[in-house]
Amino acid sequence: MNLSTIVKQTSVKLLQQNALSCLYDAELIPDFTPKMFTKDYWQERDAVLGHATGRGITWFVKHDNANLVLRHYYRGGLVGRMLTDQYVYPGLEKTRAVQEFLLLAKLNALNLPAPKPVAVNIERSGLIYRSDILIELIPGAKDLVGLLQEGPIDETLWHKIGETIKAFHQHRIYHHDLNSHNIMLDDKQHVWLIDFDQGQQMAKGGDWQKQNMLRLLRSFRKEKNKLDTFHWEEKDWQALMTGYDVSACI
Repeated sequence: MNLSTIVKQTSVKLLQQNALSCLYDAELIPDFTPKMFTKDYWQERDAVLGHATGRGITWFVKHDNANLVLRHYYRGGLVGRMLTDQYVYPGLEKTRAVQEFLLLAKLNALNLPAPKPVAVNIERSGLIYRSDILIELIPGAKDLVGLLQEGPIDETLWHKIGETIKAFHQHRIYHHDLNSHNIMLDDKQHVWLIDFDQGQQMAKGGDWQKQNMLRLLRSFRKEKNKLDTFHWEEKDWQALMTGYDVSACI
């Protein structure tokens, strides 16, 4: 689904004001305003639930009966040290924020366990843009790294994690940053994948699924070497791969 189609056929609206463009789901957030992409908007309404730190600060906020995640787009690596949050503007639909919004909408349409997109903004300054995204917070979810610091998880859950990743791969969904932080388990033991920045639906063929899984394996090994307490062993990877069922690769 492209930008024009989603605006024509769904409750998603496009708001454009000079150098600012916003895409938002009017059904989820009918009182939308671009001010919602600032922490001050939520702090003034005493609606900040908390925050998490990574490349930047991710805010968790409450809107009516829904809890949302507000995330700013930051660059990584050496380029990120110089440009931080600035990207060359490639046209609205090709911006990272709009691409992630459209992909999340597709994943939800496919009934894959990924967060629901709520809104994005693109703010241009000449040839440069900055952007933010609002998504729904997964109720009761914890990331896998945090859970494995608390204690081990059983083989059945490792199978479910593998099965969930396979479901995405069977729809040819490539997760650009598939790592142990981007796998979530909610309070009903359902598995979710988050952070689809630079993700995409791939063409048929290639070995991208294998490369995606090797990236995930490196992530587990990295956390095992870095953290003092991390309840993960190589046998857990075998349990995950049993659930993934590599023989069924497309």
